[in-house]
Amino acid sequence: MILELKIKNFLSFKDEVTFSFEATKDKSFEEYQVVEAAPDTRILRLAIVYGANASGKSNLIEVFEFLRYFWFHRPENKDKPTGVSPFLLDKKTPQESSGFSLTFYIEGVKYLYSLELNKKTVFAEKLFVYPGTQPALIFDRKLNGEGISEITFNAKRIKVSQVAKDEITIKCLANMSVLAAYNQVNAAIPEMENVVKWAKSQYLPCIEPDTGLVSSAEHAIFKNKSTKDIILNFLRCADYNITDINTEIIRENVPETEFEHRIVTDDNEEEFYKLLKKHQSKGTLRTFGLAGVICKAIEANAFLAIDEIESSLHPRLVEFIIEDFFKRKGQSQLLLTTHYDGLLEEDDLLRKDSIWFTDKKENGSTELYSLADFKGINRISSLQKAYKYGKFGAIPNI
Repeated sequence: MILELKIKNFLSFKDEVTFSFEATKDKSFEEYQVVEAAPDTRILRLAIVYGANASGKSNLIEVFEFLRYFWFHRPENKDKPTGVSPFLLDKKTPQESSGFSLTFYIEGVKYLYSLELNKKTVFAEKLFVYPGTQPALIFDRKLNGEGISEITFNAKRIKVSQVAKDEITIKCLANMSVLAAYNQVNAAIPEMENVVKWAKSQYLPCIEPDTGLVSSAEHAIFKNKSTKDIILNFLRCADYNITDINTEIIRENVPETEFEHRIVTDDNEEEFYKLLKKHQSKGTLRTFGLAGVICKAIEANAFLAIDEIESSLHPRLVEFIIEDFFKRKGQSQLLLTTHYDGLLEEDDLLRKDSIWFTDKKENGSTELYSLADFKGINRISSLQKAYKYGKFGAIPNI
């Protein structure tokens, strides 16, 4: 589970900001929304980010997506760009390095990963594990005076042969991650293996409004009947008149899905009709696809970020998706961005520490902060109205 992310000089984040899933002392909805990842460490399963257009909501999602990309990207040569994008509305920052720090838990064990790089080169990369209260280094990667990466492994903590060390160092170009280099080597370092496995299977690709989700859901229900049952129940509860889904592979690796609809005739008789996905509404297909990817996140106890969750969906469906997610207990996490402020009125659905805001400062950079940072919020009768009238910022200045 992800605990905390620090960002500096990336996209609209100029100065360092911190985003956190750490729960406050608030005990609201503890059973469904909070996981005790370790003693005295309580992590939220959900965070929702509000903000005006171009305030940085989507850029927060992009940070998570960039890290996932960078961990496993293998550039063709050392001259290829790293993929990082610094803050551009400034004379200095485009030439300065970007920085990231991610704190996360794997099966109750705390890890800390940090990265510093520019468009061409990685200057520093570190991975720590916490066997106790103090961190223990796994690897430390630095750039020497000749522009070559030097990787130091903690001999007191991990056992790795000199051959494996040399091979990782050789494969680790100055524009790629140590994790990507390790992924190419026939060696097993348990502490790194745990992180790589987590990053591959429990840190899912981010979902944007135009992300194609239907094909993934089709393959999921074709392979697994239990997944089909979950998605079908999801569609039924969402008040679509769909009673069944049938997916067949009509050409190699090309699925075709039929949705069975139930209608009631004017004579009060039931009739069923099968329609292909091309005849379904955008909302139906969006719900179908989201059900599939959220089901995957829940089954894998994974982290999933979704940008503009309300895209093509009725507001009540957004509430239903969140409600259904909470009912399925586990260590899965959702990070959502949205413009739907009606959620702020759902006192029986959201914790106040799960609500975040992005605001654009006069210099064009993004300010990121939590609703829990405000004093006296428990005395506010309507969070939706308070947000609408600018109490928390993060709204368009029209």
